[in-house]
Amino acid sequence: MEPSVTSTTSAFVPAPSTPYQGDIARYWDGEARPVNLRLGDVDGLYHHHYGIGDVDHAALGGPEDSEAEKKLVTELHRLESAQSVLLLDHLGDIGQGDTLVDAGCGRGGTSVMAHQRFGCKVEGVTLSAKQAEFGNQRARELGIDDHVRARVCNMLDMPFEKGQAAASWNNESTMYVDLDDLFAEHSRVLKVGGRYVTITGCWNPRYGQPSKWVSQINAHFECNIHSRREYLRAMADNRLVPQAVIDLTPETLPYWKLRATSSLVTGIEEAFINAYEDGSFQYVLIAADRV
Repeated sequence: MEPSVTSTTSAFVPAPSTPYQGDIARYWDGEARPVNLRLGDVDGLYHHHYGIGDVDHAALGGPEDSEAEKKLVTELHRLESAQSVLLLDHLGDIGQGDTLVDAGCGRGGTSVMAHQRFGCKVEGVTLSAKQAEFGNQRARELGIDDHVRARVCNMLDMPFEKGQAAASWNNESTMYVDLDDLFAEHSRVLKVGGRYVTITGCWNPRYGQPSKWVSQINAHFECNIHSRREYLRAMADNRLVPQAVIDLTPETLPYWKLRATSSLVTGIEEAFINAYEDGSFQYVLIAADRV
């Protein structure tokens, strides 16, 4: 077993292999949006994704409630953690001796939840040195740094042996890479029979082309959203056989409509809501087995 990251470890940070990767690393190194940090402050699980499920209006304060904003933030965080729970639900039978891979791990919220649930080792990878440092510090604070670690590396070239992972996932990070390259790498690191899961926004091929709302989202996050058809084709080409394809669009709209009423708005909420409502954009979960 490789040594865990400690506060005295000097991590090697590889140079980006392309200019675009350098741009993405700089973007996320500099990202400190309150919508990510304040939600994570609720219970110490710091996510970089969105939420699913019905809003618990009874948990929200009224307009005269001095704690209304705090209660709204807590509810948004509950919905985003529910998204991680759904992803973990689809990983299959995981044992304590298994290794999981969180590709595009952000600040590590889903990695921590995976270890807490399964008791296994979770390896996260991210292009952002700031995110990896943050996630590793949280793992140390929780006393789980011997099981949960984030590394700075390219998820198209992960530092794992062939067949090392029992399961792997991307939680809203696939829009930063070529899907054929990504799924080839997941197929390599997964054992035969291992499970891959992604939750992502994708443009709907039935709409015809990416809508103006999708283009706004791409520009906001400096990413390239793929179509649902591209996901399924690239999986088929890389020995990943879908076992479940779930349209979560109706489940994520309540999160976005609630977020649009908060003080944490970033200006992109309208684009997400409009894109989901006009059918040009979908929020999906795809679970696939490595064959």
